[in-house]
Amino acid sequence: MQFTASHIIYYLLCHRKLWLFHNNIQMEHTSDTVYEGKLIGETTYQQRAERYTQLEMEGIKIDFFDAKAKVIHETKKSDKAEQAHIAQVRYYQYVLERNGIAGTSAILEYPKLRKTELIPPLTHADRLQMAEWEKGVQVLIESQTCPPRIKKSLCKSCSYYEFCYVAEAE
Repeated sequence: MQFTASHIIYYLLCHRKLWLFHNNIQMEHTSDTVYEGKLIGETTYQQRAERYTQLEMEGIKIDFFDAKAKVIHETKKSDKAEQAHIAQVRYYQYVLERNGIAGTSAILEYPKLRKTELIPPLTHADRLQMAEWEKGVQVLIESQTCPPRIKKSLCKSCSYYEFCYVAEAE
C-alpha cells in the first residue's frame, strides 16, 4: 500500500481522521481552514516556481524542491501542529531517500508568522520511526471499524469536526 504524507500526519494527529480519510470520507473540500492554507501556499513565494521544481512520487507531492541543494520547502499557515508538519517533511525525506535521493534537508516556512524551521537530514532513528509509522497506518486502515473520536484542542479547526461532533450529537 502506498501512503501519502496525509496518511502519516493523520496517523499522528487522529486515528479516526486517518480511517475516515482512507475510506474516502473526505471533508477537506468544505473546510475554510484548509482553503486558507492552500491559498497561502499558492500565493506565497511565487518566485520559487522559476527556481525550484514540483516533485511527485510514491503518493507524495512536494510543492517546492531545490534539487541542486536537496532542500524541501514546505509552506504552512500556522505552527499549531508543528510536530505534524515536521513529520510530513520527514516522510518526504524518507520517500525521497527510498527513491535514491538521499541527504535531503527541509525548511518549514510559516509566512504569516515570519518564521522558518530547518529540518536536518534523516538519521537512522528517523528511518526506523518512519517504518513504524507506516506499520501503524497499515493496521489502522485495514480495520473494519472506525476508531472512536477524540477530544483535542485541534478538533475545532479540523475539517472533520462537524462530522465527528455535530453529526453524532444529533
